[in-house]
Amino acid sequence: MNTTISAIAFDPLLPWGVLFAFAAVALGLAVLGAFKGARGLILRLAAIFTILGALSNPSLVEEERKPVDDIALVVTDDSDSQAIGERRQQAAAARAAMVRKIAGLGGIEVREAVLPPSSLQLGSQGLGGTRLIGALRNALADIPRERLSAVVLITDGQVHDVPAQLAADLTGAPVHVLLTGKKDEADRLLVVEQSPRFGVVGRNVTMKLRVVDTAPGARGPVPLTVKIGNGPPMSVNAPLDRAFEVELPVSNPGPNVIQVEVPPGSRELTLDNNRALFVVNGVRDRLRVLLVSGEPYPGERAWRNLLKGDPAVDVIHFTILRTPSKDDFTPTRELSLIQFPMKELFDLKLREFDLIIFDRYETGNLITREYFRNIAQYVQNGGALLVSVGPIYATPRTLHRTPLGAVLPAAPLGEVIEHGFKPTMTTLGDRHPVTADLTGAGKPAPMGVANAQREEPTWGRWFRQVATRAERGQTLMAGADSRPLIVLDRVGEGRVAQILSDHLWLWNRGVDGGGPQAELVRRIAHWLMKEPDLEEEALRATVQGARIEVRRQTLADTFRPVTMTGPDGKTQTLTLNPIAPGRAIAGIGVDKPGVYRFDDGEKTAVAAVGNPDPLEFADVRATTDKLKPLVEASGASMIWLSETADPDVRAVSPGRSMGGSDWVGIRRNGDYTVTGVDRYPLLPGIAIALLFLFAIGFAWWREGK
Repeated sequence: MNTTISAIAFDPLLPWGVLFAFAAVALGLAVLGAFKGARGLILRLAAIFTILGALSNPSLVEEERKPVDDIALVVTDDSDSQAIGERRQQAAAARAAMVRKIAGLGGIEVREAVLPPSSLQLGSQGLGGTRLIGALRNALADIPRERLSAVVLITDGQVHDVPAQLAADLTGAPVHVLLTGKKDEADRLLVVEQSPRFGVVGRNVTMKLRVVDTAPGARGPVPLTVKIGNGPPMSVNAPLDRAFEVELPVSNPGPNVIQVEVPPGSRELTLDNNRALFVVNGVRDRLRVLLVSGEPYPGERAWRNLLKGDPAVDVIHFTILRTPSKDDFTPTRELSLIQFPMKELFDLKLREFDLIIFDRYETGNLITREYFRNIAQYVQNGGALLVSVGPIYATPRTLHRTPLGAVLPAAPLGEVIEHGFKPTMTTLGDRHPVTADLTGAGKPAPMGVANAQREEPTWGRWFRQVATRAERGQTLMAGADSRPLIVLDRVGEGRVAQILSDHLWLWNRGVDGGGPQAELVRRIAHWLMKEPDLEEEALRATVQGARIEVRRQTLADTFRPVTMTGPDGKTQTLTLNPIAPGRAIAGIGVDKPGVYRFDDGEKTAVAAVGNPDPLEFADVRATTDKLKPLVEASGASMIWLSETADPDVRAVSPGRSMGGSDWVGIRRNGDYTVTGVDRYPLLPGIAIALLFLFAIGFAWWREGK
């Protein structure tokens, strides 16, 4: 505590405007008197200004001041690159020494801030990299600038958010940098210069890579390994320090996890930047659908409108109004505008279609048995077929008697049921993703409850169904008399679906309340075209920030435990929690970027966590380049801890050098707080009276001579 006279204060008895007016009048009269040669003007002015000075009431201000501690800020970089070699140990030792030595100077408060590893920030939406200056700004937010005496940054120098004007923000405080790592480090790294985010299924995408090796004498090419999902690895010879392109196939709709890796170099700092990880989302090109309709009926337009309403679908629609065997003497040229391109559709270009739909088609001589055989072979080789049947399916002209019958799962019994019924979900249909959770289906019967029945569906009735026997496949919905209504089947590499009624269109018209026609057809079509989201047996892993959600879809009654294998090779067992028939879920938090693999013994899945091209590992060599301008602008020091493991700490007055090759300076600001204020009048009343009388008397005497 000390006492200091800090200022002279005024507390005028009259407003300053009045005092200035009196002073102006006095000066005006003095000028006029001087012009006329009057005597004693200076003494008169002295008397007047003595009175004005008294009216201004001046006083001395004396403050009682209490010194306050300066603040030194120590910011430690604990980002992922600090885990390389002995950097983290160097940083910990330097931090402890700095805190101890600065506190030992006395009168200095030490505050600390730590930039955590990016692996602990997987859920953030930041830009990645070492955001050390951002951590510094946050720490400076509650530090008065007049108390800031120094900043010490302990880092490897790989800082990715250094602005040009930060030195001005620190109001002249020295910014010292203690560098971990070693000079002249070398490393091999894989740089992703261009990576696609989306690709068309069945086509290739191109990524541009570059392999950099800073070790002296490094030579190429080097082997580069590329792996897509759980597929086998591919090997490519990669040149050094030169960009090259690699083409990759997009085989699956949805996320395709791609891993790229190069072997270690001769001088390797870390293997984390020897591999890259990114996800290409596979999207389908415009789907080509062939719709072949038989005799026109109200549902034909519903099929056409449903397919045409999807902008991602190209529909080729043919309606067979009359078979060649039907002889009604109508000229052939009047039956169609163009000749029916049977050979092009069912032979030459058959494999260009993603889906073939037969809607109430009957056999005849138009599509020959050879072409039906081609369609069956198309399905066997991976094609998709949807057959919506009408009453003809129960007659001798049924499609089931053609070579196409070899791939159709439901065989007709020769009967057409014509009375109202509500389509109902089977037990299998409750589990299958094509029909699970359809709007209006009603809740299934509770498991383990005797004589329990499912809720009745709220959708509308159908009024006709072909009686069939499901010889194979999966019956998802039942109709009249519990007969199969919707049957799906896998045939060879392809898939087949049958809708055993021609009254699906009633839902679209809202008859008897309607139903989810569009959603049901969309799901069936997407299942036929092997959309991953509609697979009945699937294990999926979805990344949500720093958490992975694992979902299991199955037709079985139980769920196996899932084994998770992390990027470091460690395993963990997850127990799935059922949420609906055939579906279960589990979630787990992760703290390390990379590829996580999941396996339940039947299905596998992979998930990519973290930035696919992490800025943190773009270059991990310790460097002075990025922080050097900041250090020089503040007149501070930059010290390699590998050369000076224990730098000295000195208290320095403002205006002096703030650092050297082996020491850091802590500026003494001399800040204080005022604890008390006293005021002492400069012009006491007796002194004012004596001074006024002296000036007036002397002026009177001077004028009397």
